[in-house]
Amino acid sequence: MADWTPDLSRSDKPRYLAIADLLAEDIRAGRLAIGDRLPPQRKLAGRLDIDFTTVARGYVEAQKRGLVESRVGQGTFVVGAPRPAVRLPSVAASHSVADLSMNLPPEPDDPALIERMREGLAEVGSDIVALLRYQGFGGSSADKDAASAWLGRRALVPSQERIFVTPGAHPALLGIFTLLAKPGDVILSEAITYPGARSIAAQLGLRLVGLPMDADGIDPDAFADACKRLAPKALYINPTLQNPTTLTVPKARRDAIIAVARRFRVPIVEDDAYGFIPAHGVPPLAAIAPDLTWHVAGLAKCIGAGLRVAYVVAPEARAGWPFAAALRASTVMASPLTVALATRWIEDGTADTLLRFIRTETAARQQLAAEILPAGSFRADPMSFNIWLELPQPWTRSAFVGHMMSTGIGVVASDAFTVEGPPPEAARVCLGGPASRQKVRGALEFMAHALNHSPAVSSTFL
Repeated sequence: MADWTPDLSRSDKPRYLAIADLLAEDIRAGRLAIGDRLPPQRKLAGRLDIDFTTVARGYVEAQKRGLVESRVGQGTFVVGAPRPAVRLPSVAASHSVADLSMNLPPEPDDPALIERMREGLAEVGSDIVALLRYQGFGGSSADKDAASAWLGRRALVPSQERIFVTPGAHPALLGIFTLLAKPGDVILSEAITYPGARSIAAQLGLRLVGLPMDADGIDPDAFADACKRLAPKALYINPTLQNPTTLTVPKARRDAIIAVARRFRVPIVEDDAYGFIPAHGVPPLAAIAPDLTWHVAGLAKCIGAGLRVAYVVAPEARAGWPFAAALRASTVMASPLTVALATRWIEDGTADTLLRFIRTETAARQQLAAEILPAGSFRADPMSFNIWLELPQPWTRSAFVGHMMSTGIGVVASDAFTVEGPPPEAARVCLGGPASRQKVRGALEFMAHALNHSPAVSSTFL
């Protein structure tokens, strides 16, 4: 059967899956028999006018199903018939944990988008040997061009000398904090802030001091007073869709914060993890005060958490030299394979497609929260992956988190985010990640039921 040619137009699945499905169908119908040799992968790819890697993945999928086997030097042969499908319970119907504790973007489920992502990965892998070598820190010229194009969506136009490609936002923040402060020094932040910054400051022996906040972000007067009293080495801020409160600092407040920072010569470390999610966001601090701001643009929240790449923009090229040295000592370099994939997806538009999906799915999940949870019980933004649930009396954060966990729903108490003052009776509830929209709906409905009753009525503990 070296002339076997499946009709891919008969399937709306990704092409590699269609190849395996049609192979199974032809075996079942008797058009292919055990022992038949399939056409070579490159020959079939040319016959179907598709990429070789797609055919190769189709053969691999067929081999996973027990339909074929590859023999070195001989080819690929039919070895078995399709097994009867086993009906498994759906994930939505199961009682597995709905982990709403990790702030991740919704995961794509569109077969065409997933296939496009896989094709990009396969093309990057064609140069796999070169990508296994050590490379210079900070990214190649091509990688920095991709970073520049991506940063341009946030009105940032830095020179290549100020751009550094790093292995994720955490190492980048670690390197910047190491450069700006030494053990015992003060770093300012929001009173409720990202727990990763708290961990990094603690690891470095820095004193993280939280500033009072209102609906627009940190209080500029309190910032100025802290500068006078504490001589801080930097201000760390997460100004767009802040984790966990979801607030976005408006332009006027950003200008006021920058004015204080400039007056006291305090560098700003801008964690712009969510900055790319709003289609028309407020300009980043680094676009308003580039000479004052270290800008960290991670890809984990706007593409996928496993893509450990972040673009760092230094205030000036000279400031980047010691930063590069500090980060090189701790990380050597960003993974060339991961960076190549990020560059590829930015260049071919896959990153933009993923970003559009994340925006659409995030808005749909926020709409669920607005429909299901009691009005006024939480803070959120239509583009945020999480909500900040402010618990009604007599609920406490510990009682609520414990009650959710006892039924398999993971959320995070406010203690993890509180830098200054007593933690509020609140919890972060994430809406993205691997949980399906249906799973999120079920978890929110359970929360709404609990919030409408007292902890004593809701308790499931014996």
